[in-house]
Amino acid sequence: MTRIPLCGYAAGLGHALPVATHMAQPDKHPLERDTMQTIHYELIAAQGEGQVALITFDEQGSPVNTMCRQWQDDLASVTAQVLADREKLGAALKGIVLASAKSSFFAGADLKATMRLTPADAPAAFAEIERMKKHFRTLETLGIPVVACINGAALGGGWEVALIAHHRIAVNDRKTQLGLPEVTLGLMPGATGVTKMVRLLGLLGAQPYLLEGKLMNPQQAHDAGLVHALVDAPEALLPAALAHIAAHPQSAQPWDDKGYKMPGGTPANPKIAGALTVAPAMLKKTTRGRYPAPEAALCAMVEGALVDYDTALRIESRYLAGLMTSPVARNMINTFFFDMNAIKAGKSRPAVAQRFKPAKVGILGAGMMGAGIAWAQASRGIATVLKDVSADKAEAGKAYSAKLAQARVDKGRMTVQAQQALLARITPTASAADLAGCDLIIEAVFENRELKAQVTQEAEPQLAPGGFFASNTSTLPISGLATASAQPEKFIGIHFFSPVDKMQLVEIIRGKQTDDETVARAYDYVQALGKLPIVVNDSRGFYTSRTFGTFVMEGAAMLGEGIPAAAIENAAMQAGMPVGPLAVLDETALTLSVHVMEQTRADYAAEGKPYTATPGELLVERMVKELKRPGRAGGGGFYDYPTGARKHLWPELRGLFEKPDVEWSVQDIQDRLLYRQAVETARCLAEGVLTSVHDGNIGSIFGIGFPAWTGGALQFIYGMGVDAFARRAADLAERFGPGFAVTPQVRATLEENTP
Repeated sequence: MTRIPLCGYAAGLGHALPVATHMAQPDKHPLERDTMQTIHYELIAAQGEGQVALITFDEQGSPVNTMCRQWQDDLASVTAQVLADREKLGAALKGIVLASAKSSFFAGADLKATMRLTPADAPAAFAEIERMKKHFRTLETLGIPVVACINGAALGGGWEVALIAHHRIAVNDRKTQLGLPEVTLGLMPGATGVTKMVRLLGLLGAQPYLLEGKLMNPQQAHDAGLVHALVDAPEALLPAALAHIAAHPQSAQPWDDKGYKMPGGTPANPKIAGALTVAPAMLKKTTRGRYPAPEAALCAMVEGALVDYDTALRIESRYLAGLMTSPVARNMINTFFFDMNAIKAGKSRPAVAQRFKPAKVGILGAGMMGAGIAWAQASRGIATVLKDVSADKAEAGKAYSAKLAQARVDKGRMTVQAQQALLARITPTASAADLAGCDLIIEAVFENRELKAQVTQEAEPQLAPGGFFASNTSTLPISGLATASAQPEKFIGIHFFSPVDKMQLVEIIRGKQTDDETVARAYDYVQALGKLPIVVNDSRGFYTSRTFGTFVMEGAAMLGEGIPAAAIENAAMQAGMPVGPLAVLDETALTLSVHVMEQTRADYAAEGKPYTATPGELLVERMVKELKRPGRAGGGGFYDYPTGARKHLWPELRGLFEKPDVEWSVQDIQDRLLYRQAVETARCLAEGVLTSVHDGNIGSIFGIGFPAWTGGALQFIYGMGVDAFARRAADLAERFGPGFAVTPQVRATLEENTP
């Protein structure tokens, strides 16, 4: 049986918190522990007479405090010490202060061992959760005030530690994050978080924090009544805590008061009951039944609200134990914590010491992509030159940023001064001379090799000494585009996704001659924009476009086989894809897919190689050339777009493609869509297009919308096991073609890279 988490990794928002400067500590209590490794305990003078128990969290060898096994044992020890001092001192023990010796208050649960849990470990997990909560309950029911001094982030279990306190004081730093983000990792708050938040805010008020993982800064928490007082500096926390203890000699949690009533009412209240009637359906619409954590949290909220506090805690523990040992939690923790940390820590960045942040960047092409990149840069303080063939087109590109900024001003999220400063950073122009001195120039023109070569040769001489050039191409091999450059070692692919202002991922493509310094600089540039970089090696379609193509073309192929379009689209969304493959083809334009296919045919012919189009590609080509259905921008494709009404599938699809006698199942459709992408991802890893599992997982979720419940395309494989995946893929390959084939080389690569 796996032990429940040991010290090491903390749940937060997917990033490590910095090591802190320790708070000044009072003299140690004579009974200072020799065994506790994560908690300091001492008695300090209260204001006036008596003493206060100061419990300081300080996990040795870790930059943050976590609910590791050692901490759980130390919590038992410190609780016993408080009880002993309470018995010894009696009324002279005036209160308890919870503090941290780190720059954050408490980071939360330890996740590394959680990854190893199986359903068989659920009873042990339940028992240890209950053990910890018993100590929480002991501390908060002594009748004396407990005050939490929140000096920094308190996330997940860290916020639940803060909720032990009757009174919470926080340093008023708007960058500090407080709350319960567990659902983003496939978990739910289970160390009193659900039960207490419902009793503090009510069933409806607590929903955003428990079901969506909404976070707060200290001011927002204060406004919600979850933090009771704010101070300007960490040094003010302890004096404020001691003052509160002196003024409130007796304290209890609100729900322990005989007159307590739940805010808004219990589920027996008709208004609450009405809202709860539709809540499961609304949640299912969002999760599509693939994410058990929000559903478990909702159950714990409602069931807990119907019973007494202690029973509610047990209900909460059972739901958490079930989630902790589930495959979805393992998948999501792996990717949204560990893989995300790898990206943010620069694991794919070459070991070039000097960090790079450009002062001035040029963009060639002020269309949708160029205008979006200009916004991303200007909003991060980077001077931007936006060039197009005419001043009017360049100005139109800048107008996109003006539109986005104005929307933020209208909503109170940006001041007029900030808006003006942002727009002043964008210089629209038709002159290449205005690019002079750029540290980086990115071309974002139409996907035509000759046009890209022309703009590269025109703009590259304007680079500052040591500057580099990038292409935003989504499909054309970088090494081929680099032949137009005078410095191919300083030429790289930086592939943004549309819309740039919303999409977090950026794919960095290393050409055959691209040097390490250029890759590192591109990585730093992407991080300076606040986006997520993945690094891949050059190939046609790179990683994301290549794999995305298998998704949409598998959907088109199924339509060509006679499977109803509605079945394909709905099955895709039920599997967790954001939209169906036919809808995606419409949005990206069927004509673009045909253009890419024709460019690929031409490239193959130039190399003397035959190109065999897939069934999906041939169907899309027929839609464009024979049926004149170019996609949404051209008036319609697989869907019709009536003015003033919702889009709907083109009725002619039924007569053209659907075959009533064809056999199909929802499971086969879903597996074809997910397995096809996963197989292509595995091939990219085997071919060296992908060089790490974390890039594949993060790239698949944030770049092509692979379902988050899987943990990404590679975790989808590892979560079920390489053997089981290979067996199902072989079955699909036999029935639906070689696109599902897992070769011995691919299988060996998967096994070598098993996390």
